Amino acid sequence: MLKKLTEEKLKEILEAGISEFAKRGFYQASMNVIAGRAGISVGVLYKYYGDKEQFFLACLHKSIGVLEQVLCQVTEPEEKLLVYAERVIEALQIHAREHGDCIRMYNRLASDGVPGSAFLAEKIEGITARLYTGFIETARRDGNVRQDMDPKLFAFFFDNLLMMLQFSYSCDYYRERFLIYCGEDVLEQDAHVRKELLKFFESAFTFGQAEITHREGK
Repeated sequence: MLKKLTEEKLKEILEAGISEFAKRGFYQASMNVIAGRAGISVGVLYKYYGDKEQFFLACLHKSIGVLEQVLCQVTEPEEKLLVYAERVIEALQIHAREHGDCIRMYNRLASDGVPGSAFLAEKIEGITARLYTGFIETARRDGNVRQDMDPKLFAFFFDNLLMMLQFSYSCDYYRERFLIYCGEDVLEQDAHVRKELLKFFESAFTFGQAEITHREGK
């Protein structure tokens, strides 16, 4: 009979899995290595999770749950769009530092692909897509942002920038790119990064085309 694993041991196993998938991707990750890091036999790992794909889904579910909890906490109070944006940016900066393996696992998933990628994309992206589209639609309805926009596309653009910001704190290539563009000390300037990104968002969300004086034909 399979001995029931404690919550603490399950957490340890999933963290070992996230670390391995973040480092090697789905296809190259070793279940033997993961079991060794977690202090269990590979047989127990397979008996408890079924197969590599099911275990990967469990790791991904844990990672998504952490991010969802963070985002829900910072967006629960009703605020204007740019207040939401500032809270989200700060939360994601902290999240990328504290849960770098989760971000790196997502980066490997996006670049390497895994079985059922379309299903996984819906599970991962559905959370932020609904959240960001929702508060952008609310801001437009309330007259707090420009009216000549497609909220779904703006949510997509918003998320793309935030995704790249997280990669810049967590993934080696993107971190080096961040340093090249912004200087060696940029990783110590979270408040400044946040302030400048908010300026970018404020311009995008508040100025309609008719208000931009440098456009051709004006």
